[in-house]
Amino acid sequence: MTSLLPVIIGMGGINAAGRTSFHQGFRRIVIDKITAEARQETLLGLATLMNLVSFKEGRYVDTNDHEILTSEIEAKFGQQILDGTLIRKIEKNHFDPDATHWHQKMHIRPTDKTINFELRTKELPQPLPNAWQVTDLGDGKVSVEIPEELTITHDAYRDNPIKAAGQMPTGFEPGALYNSRHQPRGLQATIFAATDAIRSTGIEWGAILDKIKPDQVGTYSASIAGQMQAEGFGGLLKSRLSGSRVSTKQLTLGLNTMPTDFVNAYVTGNVGTTATSTGACATFLYNLRTAVEDIKSGKVRVAIVGSAEAAITPEVIEGFGNMSALANENGLKKLDGVEQVDHRRTSRPFGNNCGFTIGEAAQFFVLMDDALVVEMGAKVMGSVADVFINADGFKKSITAPGPGNYITMAKSVALAQSVLGKESLQQRSFILAHGSSTPQNRVTESLIYDRIATSFDINNWSVSAPKAFVGHTLGTASGDQMAMALGIFSDNIMPGVTTIDKIADDVHSDRLNIATQHWHCGDMDIAFINSKGFGGNNATAVVFSPEVTLAMIEKRYNEQSFSSYQQKLTQVEQAQAIYCQRANRGEFDLIYKFGKGLLDEDKIEINRDSLTFAEFKNAIDLPTKNPFSDMV
Repeated sequence: MTSLLPVIIGMGGINAAGRTSFHQGFRRIVIDKITAEARQETLLGLATLMNLVSFKEGRYVDTNDHEILTSEIEAKFGQQILDGTLIRKIEKNHFDPDATHWHQKMHIRPTDKTINFELRTKELPQPLPNAWQVTDLGDGKVSVEIPEELTITHDAYRDNPIKAAGQMPTGFEPGALYNSRHQPRGLQATIFAATDAIRSTGIEWGAILDKIKPDQVGTYSASIAGQMQAEGFGGLLKSRLSGSRVSTKQLTLGLNTMPTDFVNAYVTGNVGTTATSTGACATFLYNLRTAVEDIKSGKVRVAIVGSAEAAITPEVIEGFGNMSALANENGLKKLDGVEQVDHRRTSRPFGNNCGFTIGEAAQFFVLMDDALVVEMGAKVMGSVADVFINADGFKKSITAPGPGNYITMAKSVALAQSVLGKESLQQRSFILAHGSSTPQNRVTESLIYDRIATSFDINNWSVSAPKAFVGHTLGTASGDQMAMALGIFSDNIMPGVTTIDKIADDVHSDRLNIATQHWHCGDMDIAFINSKGFGGNNATAVVFSPEVTLAMIEKRYNEQSFSSYQQKLTQVEQAQAIYCQRANRGEFDLIYKFGKGLLDEDKIEINRDSLTFAEFKNAIDLPTKNPFSDMV
């Protein structure tokens, strides 16, 4: 029995490495290995993204409106661009890690008559209780005389032990690119990422809808933390404590379904399938699996799959930090025997590490079935053979790893071998590891890979780990892995784990190739995208390269159909090149149709076998056949 093949035709988004479309983020990670031309283009795109350079009246100018040539950008802004991307010290647009705001309780007894507080002046409770008599003692101390026992909460600041994160590039503000209406950062990034993905296809969205029925589109995405900024759940929980009122939007905009809802409501106008699946760190793959199944079955012909997460807040970091899950200053100092931490090397998959580093990102991909790809001349970036999901069974600790990932990896490798054969698997496959940078993960995950490699007779199996560069972006993490996989297919560069000096002694690496430097690889056929999530949420995707995918498509269709496809592809590639140029100029033209294109419900035509909308070219078929005819 054959099934339709889910083909990747576009990708877009943003993480700490930069824009996802046309491999900008990937090339930032491996920037020392790319060609001089690609390096110049990458730095140009990042410079406009970070608002260091803009394109005005046919020329590039800096913030002082002085003209600058593209060849001059690296000399003038190169180091600033590199410093403002990837993992780095948390910037103050999130919060100040050196003076993180919190509230502290003071217990004061009348027997204390005079109490010295070693606090900054601004940390004194305001307003002061009337009965207090305060005398400034200097050096940050005050003398307080009180008549009775008091317990008060006052504003305070503390030195946060967790100081690094994988932040979007410095100066990039997605909300400034459209009328964002005080939306949470994760949803702003969603609008950017979904637009970037759709425009990167080189095919107008309306042209796609004209080829299919309106309900043959699907949107699949989620966040796991929800929207934790002040405009979402963060503000909902803190408003009353800070003396503000809860707004009408904070609850709804905080929900973890909102990335999906925003794509439907403001980007695509989707009336087809909509789904939000969450599986901790495997969330992107959970949504990808649902989309893949719907495409294979023919229920959906075009799918937008993604995830968005912007959880660099003191509260989220405090939560993970108190679990001892995040790398902190003391742990890193002990590992390196230094007094000054290199925040660029906070995340260290498969090396001597002490915890993961949180990141923010939004990643979206556009998938089509192979028949529609051929019909529309879509550019093939790869294909998803399947996504396997398995739980861990009984657990002692809900956050501990378990055996479910053995199942997902074994199934994935077995499927890849059955489709493409042993040679392809053994010689031209690689793993994009979960690689969270925790001491436990480096042992358990590497053991799985080593045992699978032994069973399938794989040696020197290439393993890379995006979290070393962009951090752990929670629900979006496997979307970062997908973007890296497509970058490897495109540029034949395998990213090494450059944040470590060597592989840790307890890593099971006899059959693995975990490099500590980037290296040029040959053509690769298969990527295994692996994820191990809290709660026993394990997933692995099998992704085929564009060359393999095209060969599969060519075999399925006759010579005339494939020749026609190649002719249409030329026009699509021209449109892609135009968008790539515009994106590198910072001209993103975000799709945000707030209140526009509303469907007129009065004009819906309903009969026994279809629904027709005035706004769509094709009707929606109603189910008229009994699928249980053998039972009824």
